[in-house]
Amino acid sequence: MNFEQAYESYMNKHISLRTGERKGRLLTRKLHAEKLFLGNVWWPIKGNLDFLHPEYEISDWRGRPYFIDNAYAQPGSPIILWEIKGFGTHIREMDRQGFSNELNREFYLQGIGYRLVSLAYDDVAERPELVISLLKLFLSQFQPHTMPGKLAPLAEKEIIRLALRLARPFRPVDVSRHLDLNYRTTMKHLNNLLAKKWIKPVSSGAGERVVYYTLAHGATFYLD
Repeated sequence: MNFEQAYESYMNKHISLRTGERKGRLLTRKLHAEKLFLGNVWWPIKGNLDFLHPEYEISDWRGRPYFIDNAYAQPGSPIILWEIKGFGTHIREMDRQGFSNELNREFYLQGIGYRLVSLAYDDVAERPELVISLLKLFLSQFQPHTMPGKLAPLAEKEIIRLALRLARPFRPVDVSRHLDLNYRTTMKHLNNLLAKKWIKPVSSGAGERVVYYTLAHGATFYLD
C-alpha cells in the first residue's frame, strides 16, 4: 500500500467513526498542511498512519474546545500533538492577545501531560529531511523496547541524549550520576560508543589523558 492509498483509508476510517462537528471538519477542511506533513515526514519514518488522529479535539485552559492538526496516541506513550504552522497565519496575522493565548494554550497542554510539537509549514514543504531528522530524535524517547533485557543500547542512547542536553563536553562522572552507574559500567558504555564512533575523546593535561568526551558528527542518528 502506498501513501495515497493509506491516507484515503485513514481518512475514511476517522470520518466513519465521527459525528457532528468533528466529522464535519474532516469532510469540509482541505487539510493540506496536515497531509503534506504525513506524506513528506511521517510516512518516510513510520511507513504507516497507525495511532494517528486528524483534527483532534482538546480544551484550552479556559475550557474552550480546540481542534489540533493531529495527535499520535501510541499505547504506553504520552499523547503527542502536532501543529503545522504557516508564517502568515500564526505570526504576521496574529495580534498581541492572540499571541498570548497561543503561548498559554501550549503551556497548559504541556502541563496536563500532552507533548506538543509545532512545525513550520515551510520546513515540512521545502526541508522535510530536516524535520525527519529532528522528529526521529524526538520520537526515540517514546519508542517501546521489545527486548528490555538488552540494556546496553538503551544506556548508550541515553548517554547521547544527556550529551545533547548538556551541550558541552561531558565527563564519565556526568554519565554515572545521570544513570546511577558505577565507574566501571560507565566506562564500558563509553568505550562501546567510542568503538562505534558516536563519541570522541577530548584529551587534557600531561600525557594526553582523556578527561572529557564529546559527540561525533551525526551521533543523533544512533537514536533512530
